Amino acid sequence: MDLSAQTDHLLTAFMAWLPVILQYCGKVVLALITLWIGWWIINRLTGRLAALFTARHMDQALETFVVTLVNIGLKVMLVISVASMIGIATTSFVAALGAASLAIGLSLQGSLANFAGGVLILLFRPFKIGDYIEAQGVQGTVDSIQIFHTVLRTGDNRTVTVPNGNLSNGIITNQSRQATRQIVFDVKVGYDADLQKAKQVLADMAKDPRVLETPPPAIVVAGLGDTFITVSLRCWTANSDFWGTQFTFNEQIRDRLRAEGIDIALPSRVVKVIDDKGDERATAAARGEA
Repeated sequence: MDLSAQTDHLLTAFMAWLPVILQYCGKVVLALITLWIGWWIINRLTGRLAALFTARHMDQALETFVVTLVNIGLKVMLVISVASMIGIATTSFVAALGAASLAIGLSLQGSLANFAGGVLILLFRPFKIGDYIEAQGVQGTVDSIQIFHTVLRTGDNRTVTVPNGNLSNGIITNQSRQATRQIVFDVKVGYDADLQKAKQVLADMAKDPRVLETPPPAIVVAGLGDTFITVSLRCWTANSDFWGTQFTFNEQIRDRLRAEGIDIALPSRVVKVIDDKGDERATAAARGEA
């Protein structure tokens, strides 16, 4: 075959494929333009979303997480749509992606539970960084809130990492949320003690400058035991003064009661002494009385 015949053959083949090439080139160009415009719109949309969250003073961790999630989700949908425009069958692709997601989800159940817990904590905010909380058997100040775990710093400066899945499904006591806290200070005195003097001692202790005047302190008889009466001081302090005031009361109560001739009731129990014949011989109290 001479050169002229080869040229004619190639030209004929090119002319036969030209409509197909033009058709697919048009689809590819249109898909690329759609991808570029869609990518630009998604970036602008997520930028506006971030600005809206910032204007509303949303938590920074939650803002970053939501904006990133929306951005990735929209771009994945855009790529799938563009692929379908150029004739790529996306049904099998989506099915494979779903199967892979299911397999990954089953293998990472614990991590996904912690991820979901982190999302719930960031959305509903039962606590924030700097709060002192009690949860999952530990107490501490919140150092950071991550997607999978929360980091607490205990009173003796230990770092405790709590999985968010357990944290979001358990009871959380936030001791920093309210501006004030109530001190319930119970004292047990004997039945022979002067009850009015005991109440006066507690009233004098409530004059501590850290005790708030509103609501006013209350001194009540909280309970009657077998061998003691429980007298209770109920007062309010600023949250930051709670522990200091509580420790001061613990330190002062014994000396103040003794100055009034009142002793704190000790735990007691009755001991029965039975001889070899099974007869009860005597009883004695745990205080040392025989």
